[in-house]
Formats: sequence, structure tokens, C-alpha cells
Amino acid sequence: MGRVDGKVAIVTGAASGIGEASARLFAKEGAAVVVADVQEAKGQAVARAIEQAGGRAVFVRCDVAKAADCECAVAEAVGRFGGLDILHANAGVELDKTLTDTSEEEWDRLHSVNLKGVFLCCRAAIPAMRNRGGGAIVITASVNGMQAEPRLAAYCASKGGAVMLAKSIAVEYARENIRANALCPGWVQTAITESFFADPAAKRHWFGVAPAGRAAMPEEIAPVAVFLASDEARFVTGAAWVVDGGLSSVLPGHRFDREG
Repeated sequence: MGRVDGKVAIVTGAASGIGEASARLFAKEGAAVVVADVQEAKGQAVARAIEQAGGRAVFVRCDVAKAADCECAVAEAVGRFGGLDILHANAGVELDKTLTDTSEEEWDRLHSVNLKGVFLCCRAAIPAMRNRGGGAIVITASVNGMQAEPRLAAYCASKGGAVMLAKSIAVEYARENIRANALCPGWVQTAITESFFADPAAKRHWFGVAPAGRAAMPEEIAPVAVFLASDEARFVTGAAWVVDGGLSSVLPGHRFDREG
């Protein structure tokens, strides 16, 4: 018996990276999964792979910045699988720019996905969860929601907002048996970070300050999302769960690749 057996989950940004790993693991652990993403071909491929492995899944094209798309994903979960128990609000984008180089349009676009998109998905999901007697929301934030890095002002601001949104939902809906937690990864090997680590010198530099000496794989993040959504975590809500290989615990300036 799986940890989320019989439950229905929506995973946004499920066509790749953490979202794909999460969708696949939710299905393996017994949930029916709505694979939600703007990448249609990749999203459909993930849903097919889940079904070929014996799971239940359906793909829904969903731009989380649009309220109608978020509502459509919830309607598909209810119509196809009978309800909604879990939302993994995972879709996100990044912008590698200083604050003064960030345009208003870039700021708005990033926040429309990373923060407004989470709000819209949660707003659409909570009534459906209420109809099931409760539910669990897992929001993919970041260690950058609590600690800043240079050239990531817009991203850090959005992820800090995502952490606080999870906490706000937790205190607002706890008496309705709806939980919300923020999942805060460090560096993860995904399409978003691929270009960031394409420069070997930059990769050596950043991995030199990481205790683990590497980035996580998406499959190392997904189990935490499943745990937070499962009944095993029924008394866990309003928390920011850091999954960063010790990155946020390092003293500033310390490097693990120094000799002596």
C-alpha cells in the first residue's frame, strides 16, 4: 500500500525537473495525478509514462499565471478522479539579474508564476479539498526564500513570498484539516540550473561552498514532497522544509575545496 494510496494530486510544472519526479512518485505511491504544465509534449509524455507503469494520470495544459487554467486543472482532478486531496504547487521560473538590471516586465513575469501562480492554484484547490474533508498543499519554494544570493533579487523575493503564503494558508485553514508546507530545495539539477552550471568555473566555485559538493537530483527532492502530502505528516503544517545538502548551514566564506 502506497503512502498516498487512493488520493488525487495535482502537480504543476510536472513536465520536467522536480515536478516530473514528484508526479511519478505520487503515482507510484498510489495517487491519481493531474500532470499540469505549459509544456504539452513533455507533460503528455510524463502522463503516458505513469500510465504505462500502472499508475493513473492525465495531462492538463496549465499556465499557473492564469486563474482559468488553475481552475481547469482542479476541475479535471474532480471530474476525472472524483476529487482533490493534494496540490504540489511546483511550477517556477528564475531570473539571473541584479535588481537594477531587472525590468518591470521581467519582475512581473517571474512573480506571476512563482508567487501569483501559487496563490491562484491554492485558491482554486482549497474549495475542492474542503469538499473532501481536508487536503495537503506543498509549495516548492527555495532556500533562497530565506537566504539571498547575488543576482537573484526577483527570485528570492518571490520564493520568500511563497514560504509566507504556505504559512498563511496553514494558519487560515488548519481547522478545516487543510495543511500547507513550503519545500525549500537548494541547488537541484534541473533545466533551470543547467545554464547556471554550464560554466565549469562557476560550477566548481559554487559546489566548493556546498557541503555535499554537488546539486541534488530531482528524485532526491520528490520523496520529501510525498511525505509532506501524506498522512504521515498529518501534524506538519506551516513549516519550511529545507532540502539542500547542508548548503544553508555553512558559515559565510567557508569552502570545502580548500587544502589544509
